[in-house]
Amino acid sequence: MDRIVYERMAAHDTTHWWYRARREILSDYLMRFGALPAHARILEIGCGTGHNLPMLAQFGQVDAIEIDETAGAKASERLGKPVGTSPLPELTGVEPGSYDLVAVLDVVEHVEDDVAALQAIARALKPGGKILITVPAHQWMWSAHDVVNHHKRRYSKATLTAALRKAGLGWKKLGYFNSLLFPVAVAARFAGKLMGKDDSDDSPPAKPLNAAFEAIFGIERHLVGRMPMPPGLSLIVLAEPKG
Repeated sequence: MDRIVYERMAAHDTTHWWYRARREILSDYLMRFGALPAHARILEIGCGTGHNLPMLAQFGQVDAIEIDETAGAKASERLGKPVGTSPLPELTGVEPGSYDLVAVLDVVEHVEDDVAALQAIARALKPGGKILITVPAHQWMWSAHDVVNHHKRRYSKATLTAALRKAGLGWKKLGYFNSLLFPVAVAARFAGKLMGKDDSDDSPPAKPLNAAFEAIFGIERHLVGRMPMPPGLSLIVLAEPKG
């Protein structure tokens, strides 16, 4: 990702409506559907500045990987120990069969060979382990945001399930989220393109609007995984090796 993305992440990951509400949604999703053992071993790959690590620590002992040096340093501060630096799909130094959960949250879309990445992640799992995956949805939503984030693709349900299948993974609870604000995002993105202002700036809006967006997005913590969601900006799935 461009340096500006990490800088904005570090500046806003505790205040921006998207980060805050998404952490609540993911926490609730894991609580309901993760079926993790007590004292689970958890690995987050591509942890960025480490803003998800305290949330994941509710469920067990957390390790992390981040290939950007500056973001990784911030993540290490939050985790209280060094984070790894091995990229996907190599995962050098990650012991096979070590983790009950591997979280890759808006990460797989950055990797050229997503199938090889998923296979590498699967090798890190203990028997019965799971992979929590989120990815951006809808290739037709491609914008400057994807360019500055160095995305290789956005996913549909069909392309995500195809990648999972090729990687030898089964899945549960695959569906959209960030759906309630999807019409607003679509309108804003197309309006920007029509006006020649396809902007990658994802800084938080004014405080009242930021709070409103957080409240609306946060409602989805009660819905995601429990009912089919309408199309949204992202897809979420719990995957696990077949057999």
